[in-house]
Amino acid sequence: MSEPQGTEGSTRRLPVVETAAQPTGPTGPSDPTDLTGQETPGGDSSPPPASDAAGGRAGRFWSARRVPAGIVALLLLVVAGAFLYDVVAVRTGRSALGWRRELARQLAERPLDDTWVRVGAGVAAALGLWLLLLALTPGLRKVLPMRRTRPDVRAGLHRDAAASVLRDRAVEVAGVQSARVRMRRRKARVRALAHFRELDDVRTDLHGVLDDAVRGLGLARPPTVSVKVARPGRKG
Repeated sequence: MSEPQGTEGSTRRLPVVETAAQPTGPTGPSDPTDLTGQETPGGDSSPPPASDAAGGRAGRFWSARRVPAGIVALLLLVVAGAFLYDVVAVRTGRSALGWRRELARQLAERPLDDTWVRVGAGVAAALGLWLLLLALTPGLRKVLPMRRTRPDVRAGLHRDAAASVLRDRAVEVAGVQSARVRMRRRKARVRALAHFRELDDVRTDLHGVLDDAVRGLGLARPPTVSVKVARPGRKG
């Protein structure tokens, strides 16, 4: 857990994911530590501004991809084991298994423009592209990287935690009855219901409060805030 970060007189404890610093590739968990290295006083305080030059580049977190890697390894093990068993059986004087003889015959006789050949090639190509996509993309899209204040510490904030903070700040605005927040990497969409006050006044107050809240999250790339205010619908 990181040290509390205060925004406009309130102190909140935000869950973060911290790992040892590595520019690229999967990162492993490390011991939690304070992001700034100094005590944060209570009351009206804000996180000190940090730049990428001070703590390093705040890149995205890479997923370990354990499930896809495990599936591929299991399939390769089964296929390689079956072929190895059949080859050893033939070398010891036994006849090849029926499935391998049939596979060799089909590969020798079936033309390349056959429907099943095209289907098999398409499936293999799609599987290869999927594996390349998993290998070249970071993953962990729900973890937003935070500003780095130390070169040996990386921190990330989950989207749901960031959305909860923005929602709590939104309902504190006078006139807001309820609010919903959809958090993305580049944009936060806020939909609020106002049961009194003018909608334009509520929208203006929400923009100011949510902009301060986004800055207080300490994200490396703060998302833009989109606010929509409406009246609650009639019941019945």
